[in-house]
Amino acid sequence: MNDSSNTPATTASESDDANDGSGDGDEPLEPDAVVEFEATGVTDEETLARLRTVSFYLDEAVEIPGTNYRVGLDPILGLVPGVGDATASALSAYILVEAAMLGVPRATLARMLGNVVLDATVGSIPLVGDVFDAAWKANARNVRLLEARCDDTSPAAAAADRRFLVAAVAAVTLLLVALGAATALVVLWLLGQVGLL
Repeated sequence: MNDSSNTPATTASESDDANDGSGDGDEPLEPDAVVEFEATGVTDEETLARLRTVSFYLDEAVEIPGTNYRVGLDPILGLVPGVGDATASALSAYILVEAAMLGVPRATLARMLGNVVLDATVGSIPLVGDVFDAAWKANARNVRLLEARCDDTSPAAAAADRRFLVAAVAAVTLLLVALGAATALVVLWLLGQVGLL
């Protein structure tokens, strides 16, 4: 026998309340996890100190014997085929994420991203890229830029960031075109050596 005719129909809100397990229909639903960055007790200075440490290990952790020049894990990781450059780029992206959370202007974030993209693009070239990583030090540049923009949010500083970004995009584009042309020439030469052309 079907007892459904004897039970009152439940409304959608009542069934939602029953499904959430609270049993109290008067309280509004709230998300399970709410992240409040201000409530974590981490100050901007602590974040900057952490980013300086990450940058130090990536770009300046090891002194080259007999010189005053320092290199970090970034060019050393680049010597590992495949995963080395990807790992270094992921660590560089961490600095960008923290900078965004600190409220750095978008033009500055774009410039920092340009530094990382240039580093990752040129750094992916075997050996030459590792030398470039050791000289360019994108992470140290980004932390210095972050510190400067925390103190200077003037329109002139934002304009300088935009000019750098345009130049970096142009440089990366030219580099990618040159790499593509060089690869095509090598493939054509190899095909000619094999006798397919």
